[in-house]
Amino acid sequence: MQKALWRCSVLFLLSSLCPSANAQQALTWEQVRSRFEMSNPTLLAGQLNVRESKANEISAYLRPNPNLTITADQIDPFPGGPPHGPFAYFLPVASVSYLHEREHKRALRLESAEKATAIATSSQADLERTLLFDLRSAFVLTLQSKAVVQLAKDNLAYYDKVLQVSSERFKAGDIAQIDYDRLELQRVQYESDLQTAEVNLRTAKIQLLTLLNDRTPVEQFDITGPYEFSETLPTLDEMRKIALDTRPDLKAAMEAVNKAQTDHKLALANGSTDPTFGFDFGRNPPIDAYFGVSVNIPLRIFDKNQGEKLRTQLDIDRNQQLLDATQAQVFSDVDSAYAMLNSNVILLRPYKAKYLQQAVRVRDTIFFSYQHGGASLLDFLNAQSDYRTVELSYVNLVGSYLISASQLNLAVGREVIP
Repeated sequence: MQKALWRCSVLFLLSSLCPSANAQQALTWEQVRSRFEMSNPTLLAGQLNVRESKANEISAYLRPNPNLTITADQIDPFPGGPPHGPFAYFLPVASVSYLHEREHKRALRLESAEKATAIATSSQADLERTLLFDLRSAFVLTLQSKAVVQLAKDNLAYYDKVLQVSSERFKAGDIAQIDYDRLELQRVQYESDLQTAEVNLRTAKIQLLTLLNDRTPVEQFDITGPYEFSETLPTLDEMRKIALDTRPDLKAAMEAVNKAQTDHKLALANGSTDPTFGFDFGRNPPIDAYFGVSVNIPLRIFDKNQGEKLRTQLDIDRNQQLLDATQAQVFSDVDSAYAMLNSNVILLRPYKAKYLQQAVRVRDTIFFSYQHGGASLLDFLNAQSDYRTVELSYVNLVGSYLISASQLNLAVGREVIP
């Protein structure tokens, strides 16, 4: 008896927990983006690259280490000659030397490394910009697939209502068997639309989960967000100005020019001579102790740094050309994305203002006429097909608008259209 009660209690507890376990809170765009920034492996790997570049700054600013030399000379372990010990003329010498770098070589190396870090940081921001576009596209595709699934369900539910009414008319002898059969056969198209939409929704969720590096089962993963468009757009000049101020790849190109100029200065500095200062002391019998100083100056009769000087000078010109190309690409990206977005808005306006209401009105009117014998079956099927086409076109156009908005955000460099 106690075992039976215990089993009933466990079953009741599991049944009460299952709904909460299966329930999954739909994620907003902000939540999806936050998860992406914390878990996407490509993005995290890029952050490590920035840290590696930062570590190179430490190596670039290191000072040369001094050299210590210890010499033990004039040890005579061989017998013969006048009597003396093996260390009678022992000569110990210790010397220290240090390379002095001239023309601010160390500071220029640090400056070059810091600008390399700035380039890595901008490149990381550009990587994030591109990956965020992929994430936003997958997010929009999932919203679009959800809208198409809901539309397919609504169409199927409406058509089942039509079949129910037609069945009653058929039983009353108001329509022929062939017309009723044609209506039933038409239902397979709505079933096919729903099945295709559900597969597309599942595929979109899988793509989104992949970008999030999330192993949540597809059935337990969901998102939510507005699926609509805005009729007002910023001006093209505003978008261009924001892009010039924001685009990380453009910043990276500018920083590459600055780094090339620093590298050229470093190449010129490396062409200068660095003296080595030395200090030595020792004991030289019969003198008890002595010390001395020295300066070692390499004679740069042949300048072996001419090639590096020329290469760095040419690298400045090369990076300047790349900067000009990047600026042109920024304008091209913004103009193309803006034109596509504006085209979508122009197409969506009449749908929202007129076509959607007209499609519903025509469908309901033809169905009412067909129900009362005032319209043919072909007229009703055509009206229903037109309604499906208009509704699906509107849903797809809104999806195209949201993708174009993401494309414009990508071109600008930050989110200007939510």
